[in-house]
Amino acid sequence: MTEPEDAADRVQRTVDAVYRTESRQVLATLIRHLGDFDIAEEALHDAFRAALEQWPKDGVPAKPAAWLVTVGRFKAIDGIRRRARFAPLEEHSEQVAAAIAHEREPDLEDPTVVDDQLRLIFTCCHPALSPDAQTALTLREVCGLTTEEIARAYLTPAPTLAQRIVRAKAKIREARIPYQVPRPDELPDRLDTVLRVIYLVFNEGYAASAGPELTRHHLSAEAIRLGRLLVDLLPEPEALGLLALMLLHESRRSSRTSTTGDLILLTDQDRSRWDRAQIAEGLDLVRRALASRRFGPYTLQAAISAVHAEAPRAEATDWGQIVGLYDLLARSEPSPVIELNRAVAVAMRDGPAAGLALIDNLLDRGDLTDYHLAHSARADLCRRLGKRADARASYERALALARQAPERRFLERRLAELQD
Repeated sequence: MTEPEDAADRVQRTVDAVYRTESRQVLATLIRHLGDFDIAEEALHDAFRAALEQWPKDGVPAKPAAWLVTVGRFKAIDGIRRRARFAPLEEHSEQVAAAIAHEREPDLEDPTVVDDQLRLIFTCCHPALSPDAQTALTLREVCGLTTEEIARAYLTPAPTLAQRIVRAKAKIREARIPYQVPRPDELPDRLDTVLRVIYLVFNEGYAASAGPELTRHHLSAEAIRLGRLLVDLLPEPEALGLLALMLLHESRRSSRTSTTGDLILLTDQDRSRWDRAQIAEGLDLVRRALASRRFGPYTLQAAISAVHAEAPRAEATDWGQIVGLYDLLARSEPSPVIELNRAVAVAMRDGPAAGLALIDNLLDRGDLTDYHLAHSARADLCRRLGKRADARASYERALALARQAPERRFLERRLAELQD
């Protein structure tokens, strides 16, 4: 009895791993084959159910993703045919059936398939959809975030977010928005939204909005992969800048937490653990983007990360250059969060009192009242200035707002240190 149970457990782990790493690619390819989000999603889940039933008996196929696409596609065809018996005049079923009737077998090594997720991003970011719908749909369909995760990231009720996604899918279906990469003359106008969506995906992977772990590596890796595809397709300065930004941040991932999963601040990280290959590639991309003189906020953020990457130790960081870059960034894309980051840089350059004054002004304006990192930054500056009561109050406020377990443990340690 033990061996079959062990084999079933191994298959379950394999299916789980394939779902984590390849389900979005499989879904994107199914959408291309089937022409409909909902039918493709149902086919995806049917295929994984079939894998759980068949792989323990037949073994895991050499190409699991290709197997899933094939099985999902055939199950969708069968479902469409069954429904057509009861609604033979149903226009949509006839269209989908016609679209897939002459499809050849899927080959996931085909360049057409490799680009399916990029096609899907441009479909989700079509100008016929509202900006909020574009981002929500891409995060849900391309990256596999749950509705609840997206809602938390946008501070939006989950039912509202779900309706937004449903309406976006309906709009794509009713407007017959094509599943394709836009023509070259259309690409620049569509680029900003695609860049923003990839950036948001990376952020959720690099610093998860909630949960037991600081990072979600598969999301940040996926964003970098999509960023590379985009640069190959359209090597515009901001596409280069975004890829550089992601690589420079990702280069520090292994040093951001301890072996027990606790948060390690940038100033305390072991820089020998930073990924030098990613840093070298990121620095080269930053230089190329800056040389164009047509760069924007992603390139400026990448330039800030480059200053950190080039400092051999925390004390050697050129904070004056970072403040100057934040000045440019604040003019390019005004944001309270950018002002907060600039205030932290000013504190490192001019001392904690200078930074605290800027953060207090931001909080007094009400812009960042519910942003835990603003209260955490204020608490740290108060702590450095010896204002223990103010530091404790700000740490407590930050702790009340933080949803991520490593950040919460960090804040709890800081509070304990103040009490001691």
